[in-house]
Amino acid sequence: MSTATTDTKKTEQAEQQAKGKVRKPGARKRGRITDENGRRMPVWEIVLRYALLLAVLALMVGPFLWQLSTSLKGPHENIFSSPPKFLPSNPTFHNYERVADTIPVWDYALNSLKVAAANVVTNCVGATLAGYALARLRYRGRRAATLVFILAMLVPVEGIIIAQFTTMRELGLNNTLIGVLLPACVSALNVLLMRNAFLNLPYEIEEAAYVDGANVWQRFLRISLPAVKGTLAVVAIFAFMGAWDDFLWPLIVLSDPGKFTLTIGLNYLHGTFANDERLVAAGTVIAVLPLIVLFACLQRYFFRGVGEGAVKG
Repeated sequence: MSTATTDTKKTEQAEQQAKGKVRKPGARKRGRITDENGRRMPVWEIVLRYALLLAVLALMVGPFLWQLSTSLKGPHENIFSSPPKFLPSNPTFHNYERVADTIPVWDYALNSLKVAAANVVTNCVGATLAGYALARLRYRGRRAATLVFILAMLVPVEGIIIAQFTTMRELGLNNTLIGVLLPACVSALNVLLMRNAFLNLPYEIEEAAYVDGANVWQRFLRISLPAVKGTLAVVAIFAFMGAWDDFLWPLIVLSDPGKFTLTIGLNYLHGTFANDERLVAAGTVIAVLPLIVLFACLQRYFFRGVGEGAVKG
């Protein structure tokens, strides 16, 4: 009798589930918004979160969109109208052609690309090797070396820029792209980022490889390095942005206009045509586009950098 009753209840529950009246255990209700702990969020909290997100989005993306809109406006369109008009009436790319005719913007961009690409390579290689040595190798003075990198982050660039310039002059690297690259070829911040990424890796994996006869280079290249791709992408983005956006040091060390980077070239554009904001906006968009492309290509690895060190099954 009890077996028949149980079967009847199961049949009724199956029919109700098919009709949508009873939810399966553990199933979430459609349209229900919960937080990270599974707690149902009240409406006011959802509205507040989205309002804050929209405010941050407007502050971060709004200036770039305004510059993009200004760069697409024609010469006869008022860019200082009140109230301001966001969308251009007749979009045109003529401002970008005028930038290229006014200054050798593509030559400047090529110089910046050379410095930024070299900076990415040197930072990725140097920071990875130094971070692995600080995190995984055992030797006397490791803690002191880590402290040196931490103290190097506390020194402002303006405080050592005269010493850097004197060093480049003694080495004969003034007015060269190598002189622009050399002081920032390995950043202390990137070294510490890689060190923390390697510290999060389980020691048991390397110990097993050591027992199997793997030397230190094999453990580094085949075990540790593939597990920190996310942090390596973060280092690459930081290195590229730092070299691409740098203005003060290239302005000091470079004197030949043919070797100017893009940031210096855009400054000359602004000084020559201070009243034509359309050219300045077009130059700004040209300078920002490579950063957007780089982040779009590496964003998958960039967001993985937070959870580095997890063991995959």
